Amino acid sequence: MAVSRRDFTRLLALGGSSAFLAKPAFAEQAQSLEALGFSAAPLPRTPTEPDEKFWSEVRSRFLMPRDLAFLNAANLCPTSLPAIETMEKNLRHYEVNPSPEVRAVLLRAREDSRQLLADAMRVTPEEIVLTRNTTEGNNFVSNGLALGPGDEIVVWADNHPSNLSAWTTKAKRFGFSVVTVPVLPTHPGTQGYVDLFAKAFTPRTKLVAISHVSSNSGDLLPAKEICAMARERGVLSLVDGAQAFGVMDLDLGSMQPDFYTGSMHKWPCGPKETGMFYLNKAVHEKIHPSVIGVYGGAVGISKTFEAEGQRDDASIAAVAEALRFQGSIGRAVIETRARSLANHLITELGTLNGVKMWTHTDPDRHAAIVIFRPGSLDPRKLVAALAEKEKIVVTGRSNAQDRPGIRLAPHFYNTMADVDRTVGAIKRYLANGV
Repeated sequence: MAVSRRDFTRLLALGGSSAFLAKPAFAEQAQSLEALGFSAAPLPRTPTEPDEKFWSEVRSRFLMPRDLAFLNAANLCPTSLPAIETMEKNLRHYEVNPSPEVRAVLLRAREDSRQLLADAMRVTPEEIVLTRNTTEGNNFVSNGLALGPGDEIVVWADNHPSNLSAWTTKAKRFGFSVVTVPVLPTHPGTQGYVDLFAKAFTPRTKLVAISHVSSNSGDLLPAKEICAMARERGVLSLVDGAQAFGVMDLDLGSMQPDFYTGSMHKWPCGPKETGMFYLNKAVHEKIHPSVIGVYGGAVGISKTFEAEGQRDDASIAAVAEALRFQGSIGRAVIETRARSLANHLITELGTLNGVKMWTHTDPDRHAAIVIFRPGSLDPRKLVAALAEKEKIVVTGRSNAQDRPGIRLAPHFYNTMADVDRTVGAIKRYLANGV
């Protein structure tokens, strides 16, 4: 949320005329962006069936050059222009007069970000903590639970290190045990995954920690079913949503995890070093804050879990604008678009000689991450060639659970032309070498 005109007008007297120095710069910047084909203006109403013209309009709300095919959302996303402008304005207002009065305005805006996060995931603001990223949220759980000798934690071998090695590190310190569910050669289906995790449970199991979507294979786990199975057995559930939040139309009220974490810098296209941590109301008394400080949030669990001292208030306040931007398109529409691009990639890559798909081809078993082995090509060299010669940004996976290859992660700002150009370039390198 940008500082409101009324709020900032009230504070101008505290900042003096220097507050107006930023205005010409903003106007000049806006003109230059428009000349380059970028815009922060509201998007037109989303059509019933969005076409490439509409998605090209969406692309203009990002500062990426038109000739850059950026298919790396699983690692990092560009921040949308509406969020960038809000963040810049917030920061300029703050730096003109970094007083408690100005900060109070931004802290009110932080609560707007919390409310929109809650709305997006169909939960309450009392259950939302504004974090720095998914890693911080995952560590809030591993640090905050009272675990000791005799207790067991079940983790998935394909988890991110913050939801895997963080547990093994703490187990050595506090004496509890970590049971690791292995990675399977291929997605076994909903019941297959539920059964796989159920076999790892014992009467000593206290929590199961999973990834909603694997960044190593693209597997979409049946999070709702795994959480339900855990709940029936009195086991807590932690879902790492780094590869789902911002691209899937989430309903945590239906999923009912005990904890769910995510980052704004990935698929939500928000400010860097901002994230979210959901704690189901039912478990608020079972977890302790990792940091004891001041300046907590205004409601619910945020009063204690956000008391971390000085934060980047301008960026946290701009989380709201990033969420509004995605909301104006429609989260279900964004999910459909990203999945459509991923499915197109899977179909086209599957026709190329030498390609081995690590991501399951069934649309119900993946989200928007596509991982494949490019024949005998060195993934690292192919990634470099795509970036340097083709202006195509992807990620190499050199040793991801014995699945080396290339990871493609298209998002709603990509055009179908981006995807086709990427497939065409890979086809040429497969034929001619890197």
